[in-house]
Amino acid sequence: MRAIWYDRTGPASEVLTLGEFPTPVAAVGEVRVQLQASGVNPADTYRRQGLTSMEYPRVVPNSDGAGFVDQVGAGVSEKLLGKRVWLYNGQRNGRWCGTAAEFITLPPDLVTLLPDHVDFAAGATLGIPCMTAHRCLFVAGPVQGRTVLVTGGAGAVGHYAIQLAKWAGAAVIATVSSDAKAQRARAAGADAVIDYKREDAATRVAEITNGAGVDHVVEVDLGGNLAATLDAVRLNGSIAFYATSGNRTPTLPVRMLMQKNLAVHAVMLPTTPHEARRRAQSDIAAWLESGKRLLTVAGRYSLAETAAAHNAVERGDKIGTVVVEPHR
Repeated sequence: MRAIWYDRTGPASEVLTLGEFPTPVAAVGEVRVQLQASGVNPADTYRRQGLTSMEYPRVVPNSDGAGFVDQVGAGVSEKLLGKRVWLYNGQRNGRWCGTAAEFITLPPDLVTLLPDHVDFAAGATLGIPCMTAHRCLFVAGPVQGRTVLVTGGAGAVGHYAIQLAKWAGAAVIATVSSDAKAQRARAAGADAVIDYKREDAATRVAEITNGAGVDHVVEVDLGGNLAATLDAVRLNGSIAFYATSGNRTPTLPVRMLMQKNLAVHAVMLPTTPHEARRRAQSDIAAWLESGKRLLTVAGRYSLAETAAAHNAVERGDKIGTVVVEPHR
């Protein structure tokens, strides 16, 4: 099979190579997916840049994807053969071969059926962003009838968090940084949108909620948004964060957390409990089947253009998920 790989970290154009590998065979307890699309997430670029240690001598990048099951190993139901699926955590947890390839083998609990009305490129945008959004949204309990603040509501995770929250019966406030992103958040279903570059987010949340604050926060940048987020959340509320780029080592005002009796949850998908990830897959499947959803492909690249796809993610101005199509 054709695949992209790197054996040292660095800039995409310098370390990513297109080459040939033996096509993998599904081992006991595995499925093989013939990939039609590979989603590129920021974490994939961080690993390739060397911001985390390189675990294997050679890595095929990218962890999300979509395609169809063309082979099952011993112990796996043959009912999966030929099924359209989306997958996540491909290049994680002991697996060096990700989705920037024509095929991938992995445990069947990492794949979920993809409805016929969702094309493969859109399916490849689910994976880590949608799974992370689900975990952040529900880690503190049900959100039906509650008010949720989603910071970075136009980002890949935030956009899914808004849609899932509305599906689950919550009222949603989203923060964004431009008019275009405000339109995207509203299209996802946000009831109120705050442009944090023009308005004080905490003040606007107080106005929108009549001083009550929000019940739960899905936080894109704990360190960078800490003061505003703590002001926005109500007594006995909760915060779930999945990144802290603005300040990687924030100092938490513990006394304030105690006084407001806040629960703060750190979220990283690969180490999220298995039962929580299975619930997320089940809920996402039901959500996809129950209506038209916004699954945004930010750009489509061929396998040979994977370096350009990584660069597009690193620029930070994409709207949605960048996708590589191995058979394009």
